[in-house]
Amino acid sequence: MTITLEAIQAELAPVAPGLSDLIQTAYGDAARQLSPTALEDLFEGACGLARLGKGTAVVAAYLDAMPMVARECGEDAIRDCRLAVMKLASMTSGEVLAMTFASLPTAASRFSDAELLAVYLQLLHRLAARVPRGLRPMLGHIDELLNRLTLSGLRAWAEFGAEAHQRNLAAQAAYFGLESQDSRAVMERERRGTLFVDVQRRLAAYLRAFWGRDFLLRPTISDHEDFRCFIEDGRLHLPDAADVHGTVSGLDLYRAMAAHMAAHLIFTTRPPSIDGLSPAERFLVGFVEDARVEQLTIKRFPGLGRLWRSLMPGDATPPGIHPTITVLERFAAALLDPAASSSDAKLNLLATRFHAAVEHDPDISLPLGRALADHLTSQKAMPSLRLLERIRLPWRDDNRFYWQPEHFDRLEMFGGAASGHVQIRRRVGLMEFINETDVENAGEDAQEVWVLGTELFPYEDDGVSYNQREGRPQISAPVHYPEWDYQMQTLRPNWVMLREHPAPRGAPVLIDTMLAEQKAVGQRVRRIVDQLRPQGLQRVRRLEDGEELDLGAAVDAMVMLRLGRQPDARITMRNVIHRRDLAALILIDLSESTNELVHGSTRTVIDLTREACALLSTAISGIGDPFAIHGFASNGRHDVRYMRFKDFDQRFDADAKSKLAGMSGGLSTRMGAAMRHAGRYLAQRREGHRLLLVITDGAPADVDERDPQHLRMDTKKAVEDLRADGIRTYCLSLDPLADRYVERIFGSGGFAVIDQVGRLPERLPALFGTITR
Repeated sequence: MTITLEAIQAELAPVAPGLSDLIQTAYGDAARQLSPTALEDLFEGACGLARLGKGTAVVAAYLDAMPMVARECGEDAIRDCRLAVMKLASMTSGEVLAMTFASLPTAASRFSDAELLAVYLQLLHRLAARVPRGLRPMLGHIDELLNRLTLSGLRAWAEFGAEAHQRNLAAQAAYFGLESQDSRAVMERERRGTLFVDVQRRLAAYLRAFWGRDFLLRPTISDHEDFRCFIEDGRLHLPDAADVHGTVSGLDLYRAMAAHMAAHLIFTTRPPSIDGLSPAERFLVGFVEDARVEQLTIKRFPGLGRLWRSLMPGDATPPGIHPTITVLERFAAALLDPAASSSDAKLNLLATRFHAAVEHDPDISLPLGRALADHLTSQKAMPSLRLLERIRLPWRDDNRFYWQPEHFDRLEMFGGAASGHVQIRRRVGLMEFINETDVENAGEDAQEVWVLGTELFPYEDDGVSYNQREGRPQISAPVHYPEWDYQMQTLRPNWVMLREHPAPRGAPVLIDTMLAEQKAVGQRVRRIVDQLRPQGLQRVRRLEDGEELDLGAAVDAMVMLRLGRQPDARITMRNVIHRRDLAALILIDLSESTNELVHGSTRTVIDLTREACALLSTAISGIGDPFAIHGFASNGRHDVRYMRFKDFDQRFDADAKSKLAGMSGGLSTRMGAAMRHAGRYLAQRREGHRLLLVITDGAPADVDERDPQHLRMDTKKAVEDLRADGIRTYCLSLDPLADRYVERIFGSGGFAVIDQVGRLPERLPALFGTITR
């Protein structure tokens, strides 16, 4: 449960008097930017800092800086930064602690990575131990330093000052305050060409323009000469700065690196066999694989070939540190450009073989790499791995991912295929099924999976099938949905991956007991049902163009004629069938916050939601409208989980009740993708009116999205798209603060906020009756 403003002020008043106005302002700003968990963590940290006795300026700087840091580096950075700064408390003054917190927003915006921010704080900790007099002046000029230096450059500059002026306190202050000539000279020496943070967005747009999707780019400290970019956990790790390379600018060098690694993620889809390969042979296999993915990319985007060739060592380039390095560089040029050749006839034959097979043989790298290694060994020209790694192709990565099988297990989430083999699922008959050998150690990657159309029971039939005893829940194939980027004003294609998971089951008697306990509410629900239930066949009398004679009206007309008066000509009637023509899908937010207790009650939000859905199901079943109950939760954009508790064509019977009884909360709330998936089911209905009713206890949020507005704007876009498809959306929010955002998402009249969550079971059926009347 989110910490309240009154509780914060009451806790801080004894240890930090005079901060009431600041706390009130900070609370309002932070509540708009942070999740409830991060908000609670933020102010618990403020209380801890206040107890340090270092003054109120530390608390004020902390509250001012941390929301901005969380926006750049994620909400986990709040706790990490606080703990790192608290370690400095015994080494320096409160003023320096406040300056440290004040420097963090600038550092976070420049690094944009939580790991690099942690390295920055470690640097400050070392400086506090070695040159305590230098920390204050350095923090006073930190904006200038971070604007001119990378993190590796800042570390080198600081280490030089700490080593040179360790015992001279006056020189320390002058050096770290940028007042001495040697300080300015070292800073100029450590300045690099193009900083990653200055071109990150341009590189992301550059790759998106090629491949129509996003890649995760991360800066990495590049403080040694032989640094190579690399791929790890699906992310492209680039140096934090790139210098001019010959006539190629730092930005173009970044583009060459990023394009090369993106080509690996697109075209390197399965690992090679590593049996019996020496480290040098592995390097050469990776060397050929680099050329293969570049050739495939050049076939689609020829301009990249010119960029990569411009980075090749030319004839005027001095020889490498080993003769074979120069030979390999020329061979790399021959693999990149079919018109190029080397002085070695054997290598020219290998290059010809490469160009002939590159488009249709994805496994060419292994045999060609081995053939290259055999040739160099036969020439007694095979250098060590240490020398091979110093080849002068600056845009290529170190290929560490190529030898990590777990990378290819995760490749599906980045748009590739985890394996070159497609798993086959066959439906077979009983005798074929039981007579085939079962491979006990086969897993999810089995080449074939045989499926029997009916349940199979063991010989000792105790009423429990093999599936019930040993089977695993079946998860659907992944479904990809786009997601709206409100900053770029475009849909990110196939950005979110959703899978349908089987709904866990509970005891159906739990729902029956719950309905019995809510007998009074059930009676009110029945009254709503009576008002909404269609009347079926109804006669509409006194029509001029009806289908049959209304005998009573005809007699009245004859009487009027006998009396000499004008008769009523409406003497016919028609039988009209009344029906509501409505299909409704109730979509339930099953995030972790639904497990919290309702204020003033011993019941959780999920308990009340379950009870409300049971009452609503009873009501809709009485009306006769087709309806479904689904739920969702998420753990990042690659793991949106969708569960179906009741489908449209299913009765609200024991099976549906058992799924509803087993409903539980967990994870996060990526609402837009779930609504798009629910819209697919509603789009298949033929009813004239289709309603998507969303029940949630908070704003859309997820663990991999720092910007609180991103998922809100995506949900708004989903609402607009569903409306265009003829599906009405309505949100029932259990968040008392939902007025701040829910109208912007669902529009005026498209939502209701229940301040007293305990009244949800009685409010939900009544609300459904109101919006579907």
